[in-house]
Amino acid sequence: MRSGIQKKINLFLSFLLPLIFLACSDMQNQTSLERAYDDNGMPLFQVDPFWPKTLPNNWSNQQAISIFVDKDDHIWWMNRDNSARGDEIGAEFDPPRQLCCIRGPAVIEMDQEGNVLRSWGGSDHHPLFPQGGLQTIIVDDEDFVWIAGTSAQSSITKWTKDGEFVWDFGRRPTDPDWEENNQQTDILSNKGRFQLDNDAREIYIIQQKRVLVYDMDSGDYKRGWGGHGMPLSEVSNVPLAPYVFDGINLPPEEVQFAPALHFIEISNDGLVYVGERGQNRMGVYQKDGTWVEDIYVGAEITPGERNRRPWPPEYENSETGIIECGSLRGDTLVPPCGTMYKLALSKDPEQKYAYIGDGTNNVVWIVDRLSGETLGHFGRNGRYAGEFHWLNAIATDSDGNIYTGEVETGKRIQKFLPVLK
Repeated sequence: MRSGIQKKINLFLSFLLPLIFLACSDMQNQTSLERAYDDNGMPLFQVDPFWPKTLPNNWSNQQAISIFVDKDDHIWWMNRDNSARGDEIGAEFDPPRQLCCIRGPAVIEMDQEGNVLRSWGGSDHHPLFPQGGLQTIIVDDEDFVWIAGTSAQSSITKWTKDGEFVWDFGRRPTDPDWEENNQQTDILSNKGRFQLDNDAREIYIIQQKRVLVYDMDSGDYKRGWGGHGMPLSEVSNVPLAPYVFDGINLPPEEVQFAPALHFIEISNDGLVYVGERGQNRMGVYQKDGTWVEDIYVGAEITPGERNRRPWPPEYENSETGIIECGSLRGDTLVPPCGTMYKLALSKDPEQKYAYIGDGTNNVVWIVDRLSGETLGHFGRNGRYAGEFHWLNAIATDSDGNIYTGEVETGKRIQKFLPVLK
């Protein structure tokens, strides 16, 4: 009897032990996997077609203008509720005219699996919540959420993670006839694109042809600079001249900042990166405004946004072959211009890679941050998973994943995973 039981045990173990061995080997292989690179040294990524989860509560996914990953690897993004079209929110009508959807909240927090954790915000959330042109969301090291819009009466505002109002930067214009210049620092028309320096407790704002730095707690002005580190007194208030794009050469050299200034990021080693869509370049500066270098990306193959009107008066009737640029709110019969939409730095200690979201070519450029070499890109113009339409937001998490957001009629967020081998 015992020998029969023993035989069964031995038979069972003969099947079980190889399975355990294979499982352990597989786990060891997974932990030893390395990142895959192409022949040019560019890290490879693949889209997760099942991310994120469907939004709850019948919410529609609107223009994803800004994405930020906090210290807990939670993904915060701005859902431009005022960009909803009637055919997307038919369930809002009384009575409802469609099964789905209603416009969702403006601020959404997700985990890495794509589940909604928190949501709040919108035009009726608070009198100081940005009422138009939602642009930037950042979570600071103390877990406060900072939000800004681009309209003149919107400003940089500070909130708790649950959406309770904390602080307002202000500096809104009160005179409807007021005209802004690059020298004034007490009143600003557009405060939508900003960055925080948590260590120095400073707010960096990019606007017109300048970088402005304010105290993060009091809002007091501290310093500012123009292109290549020039003092604000030397920054021109005249629009830059357009240029003839030939698809071969870089834009004409320009020491002034070339609007639109579309992103500002600060690296761990204290460098400030300013994206100039007008020149297809990323200006690199020290925190005091000292110019370090310019990094051009896609500049030969894409016209810079300095060709977007308004132009200086002497160019208005030009017949020199200057092309015009399409825009999000205007002419979409021609392509937009510029490659510098948003920047995310990789989360490794050295921040080796700069990931540049380009909403004109609808790709993510990958640049070696220290050498400035463009290693390549991924994505293309399209609507399938892994493609983009008006890519305008990008962020990274500590696991090396990249998150992107699209505006215009793209209206979605996507997640890209590192390819392993």
